[in-house]
Amino acid sequence: MSDTTQKTDTVVEDLTGPSAPAPAPQKQDKTRSLAQDAFRDLIRLPMFLISAALILGILVIAAFPSLFTSVDPLACDLSHSMEGPSGSAWFGYNFQGCDVYSQTIHGTRNSVIVGVLTTVFSLVIGGLVGVLGGYFGKWTDALLSFVTNVFFGLPLLLAAIVILNNFRDEKGMRNAGVMAVVLTLTVVGWMSMARVMRGAVMQVKQADYVAAARSLGASTTRMMFRHVLPNSITPLIVVATISLGAVIGAEATLSFLGIGIRPPAISWGVMISEAQGRISQGLHPLLFPSGMLTITVLAFIMLGDAVRDAFDPKLR
Repeated sequence: MSDTTQKTDTVVEDLTGPSAPAPAPQKQDKTRSLAQDAFRDLIRLPMFLISAALILGILVIAAFPSLFTSVDPLACDLSHSMEGPSGSAWFGYNFQGCDVYSQTIHGTRNSVIVGVLTTVFSLVIGGLVGVLGGYFGKWTDALLSFVTNVFFGLPLLLAAIVILNNFRDEKGMRNAGVMAVVLTLTVVGWMSMARVMRGAVMQVKQADYVAAARSLGASTTRMMFRHVLPNSITPLIVVATISLGAVIGAEATLSFLGIGIRPPAISWGVMISEAQGRISQGLHPLLFPSGMLTITVLAFIMLGDAVRDAFDPKLR
């Protein structure tokens, strides 16, 4: 009996080796979060890569215009009035003899500043109103919803024109600076973000993990900033990304109407406003700032659509 057992052990040892180590347990991959999965999908989307590259280029131009042109945008020579594109002036000259390329590059800064600051301020105000109304509900939600509806009743452009029409410079002339335009567009543009945030918070606060945290005695502040806000901020970011392009377009519209930023400050809207009355003399002073404005607005809309598709669970 012992000989049979010894032979069996010898056969097993020959098959497995005299000191074959036990296979090491494989490490299981950590479960990825929704944000990690969304980012992984984003970097595979051509629409996201193209829009992100365009936006990055626009931000670099806005931050460092001197890297792209050394020509003073306010150095004008009437002898070059309405000259077309050439080697010395890639976009030609406007009716005042100013370099259109230089003005387009330097005008990027004011247009982008208005869009970014307005979007950030609207995101903060709208996000705060939406979180408070959606989380606390009852009379708090009723009051904040009433205030939001009152502002929703104001036509955006009409309200902005009325507000900006009251800004005057030291000479008493109607002139609104960059911050005046930012604050005005914020006042008339935060409501949609409040609505989006309110709906997201009302949905998230019904989740099981929020109820579990509440039953464990988590404070209201911890509940809002640790559980509710991080899980409801995604729709707000998507709306803010799309709105940023719309805000840049709104600033251009106000400047075109002569209500927003005024010369000698430079923005794409100011350039379009100055060029539209002389289309018969040449299209180039109107074409290039309009093209930059269109590309910028389209890039932010494409980015917002890509982020929305990546973070929407229904599309995954």
